[in-house]
Amino acid sequence: MDEIVNRRSIRTYNNKDVDDSTIIHLLEAARLAPSGSNTQPWNFIIVRSNVTKAKIASVDHNQTWMIQSPVHIVCVADIGVRIQNSIEMSLQEESPMEELKQIIRDTAIAAEHIILSAEDIGLSTCWTAWFKQNDIRPILGIPSDKYVVCVITAGYSDEAPRPRPRKDLESLLHFEKW
Repeated sequence: MDEIVNRRSIRTYNNKDVDDSTIIHLLEAARLAPSGSNTQPWNFIIVRSNVTKAKIASVDHNQTWMIQSPVHIVCVADIGVRIQNSIEMSLQEESPMEELKQIIRDTAIAAEHIILSAEDIGLSTCWTAWFKQNDIRPILGIPSDKYVVCVITAGYSDEAPRPRPRKDLESLLHFEKW
């Protein structure tokens, strides 16, 4: 529970590098995430290049703070685990397919495993997803039948934000029905 309580979205990172073994540790946590029918639709692109990070930040609503994080973990959902011959599909934000919702859900779980695992080992993160598929895919050579769920910035925090307000549990809780 400590990782859940203490996690913050960090947008200021120091210069300390994140080594490959730490990234592998985070991806191992993601690999173990649950998924519907055990389809495991997630793929991950590790980005360290400042040029590429700047391009991602530009299409991610020009959030230039992203560039300073040592690494980006791009979480990509593959609909091919649910729909055969999906190579000719072009997945967009407006795509109505139930299978798209399923792979987004499952990849989001894996992404959260990364974030909580990072918190556990003293690494900070921020989930971003303020981009359009047609803008981010070309930067990373992602085929049109894949869906970028989020970009997780990761590094060592150079800030200590306070907890953000949360709704009371009572306002969210229902028993048996709405």
